[in-house]
Amino acid sequence: MRKLYSLGSLVLFISFSTLNAQDVKVPVDTTIVTTHSATIKGKNIPYTATTGFQPVWDEQGKPVATLNYTFYQRSDIKNKENRPLVISFNGGPGSASVWMHIAYTGPRVLKIDDEGFPVQPYGMKDNPNSILDMADVVYVNPVNTGYSRMLPNKDGDMPDKKMFFGVNADIEYLAGWIRTFVTRYNRWLSPKFLIGESYGTTRVSGLANALQGGEWMYLNGVILVSPTELGFEFEGPVEIANRLPYFAAAAWYHNKLPAALQSKDLDVLLPEVEAYAFNTLLPALAKGGFLEKSERDAIIEKMAYYSGLSKETIDQNNLAVPFNYYWKDLLRDEGFTIGRLDSRYRGQDVTLAGDRPDYNSELTSWLNSFTPPVNYYFANELNFKSDLKYNLFGPVHPWDRGNNHAGADLREAMNTNPNLHVMVQSGYFDGACTYFNAKYIMGQINANGKLDDRMSFKGYRSGHMMYLRAEDLKSANDDIRDFITNAIEGIENGAKF
Repeated sequence: MRKLYSLGSLVLFISFSTLNAQDVKVPVDTTIVTTHSATIKGKNIPYTATTGFQPVWDEQGKPVATLNYTFYQRSDIKNKENRPLVISFNGGPGSASVWMHIAYTGPRVLKIDDEGFPVQPYGMKDNPNSILDMADVVYVNPVNTGYSRMLPNKDGDMPDKKMFFGVNADIEYLAGWIRTFVTRYNRWLSPKFLIGESYGTTRVSGLANALQGGEWMYLNGVILVSPTELGFEFEGPVEIANRLPYFAAAAWYHNKLPAALQSKDLDVLLPEVEAYAFNTLLPALAKGGFLEKSERDAIIEKMAYYSGLSKETIDQNNLAVPFNYYWKDLLRDEGFTIGRLDSRYRGQDVTLAGDRPDYNSELTSWLNSFTPPVNYYFANELNFKSDLKYNLFGPVHPWDRGNNHAGADLREAMNTNPNLHVMVQSGYFDGACTYFNAKYIMGQINANGKLDDRMSFKGYRSGHMMYLRAEDLKSANDDIRDFITNAIEGIENGAKF
């Protein structure tokens, strides 16, 4: 697939000594450009891939970190003024932008089976569903993820971690980095979109407002994939009630519901459970110890009916069955646990007893799937060869989670920018960032009810990384295409309410 490569813009390297006295080179400001083509939606799409490193500077203009990115540009488009630019982040915090890069929207994806499980020999293949046919995409690795690193000063001292590792610090330095990137690649005139997954949704929600307020860069869209709480409160009855629709989805997938429910399609079942959780369970939970016994018994019976759990389990947990216990208990009678991030995955523990799984079965599978291909891909297809370790999960802790107002920031950005649209994508079997929590978050962002025409929700029959399932890879990318098309429709008429 790769035709040629060239090395350009070589500016600076920083060396770190190893125990063997051999320096590991950290590119500080470089680009490596390779040319490729892929078949996307049945059409041959030529493109360039730029594997770059762009610095983060301190207030004195000294480089304190360098971020590794991969930028895909369709090469048969001469005028980029109307060409959408998508800036992509994953989450963690501490996760590289590998997951969506080589499994979702990029032109190359890893070889896995149709449900997302690893297959050997490992490798890469064209992504027939990539959004590169209609938008250029850059995948950004924040500090200490991927190949991105903090940089020592002339005395060999590292910068203060507080500059990078916190909700608001992360947003602040990345906003400046994005402004520099857009300027360097001359994309100020392009319609611009942010996409973030998991903790990346906190990042891009805050960035939407930070870019508008600090860099005067107004976006056209933000895509939230498997969103976190975004700073909204999920305490007590709300948090407990919001679990039930996910419990129902996971139990339905594993055939643990009563026959009357199991026979229903998921699209019929879930609205029924959502209505019960919101209209009946939530107010009942709010009563706490004042709940009448007859009402409590009725609640327990209904929760058992919808969750696949026993009435005894629900009663013994005072109606608040923890997620960990659910993942351990749902298939206990079959000798399995279920995954946290994707409850379609099953695991095996040493003992059947216990209140939580021994390990995350889905994450173990994903690390197996992603680690060999991403290391191969950078070295052999993108021509980036280094002894640097690619950090799928990097050292970014302790992470300052205080003063998280990302969701409120996104709301403010939408209220002040009539052209800003938001789409949420969630997997029904995600037990970490549940789809019903995502709907709840949308309601908090749209507190005045005036954003309905610029917000949308898409659900998929998979988990946290819904795109690992072949059917959802296609539909989710198509949903992004439709979202971008709708977001830029009519922008020539001006930004006005």
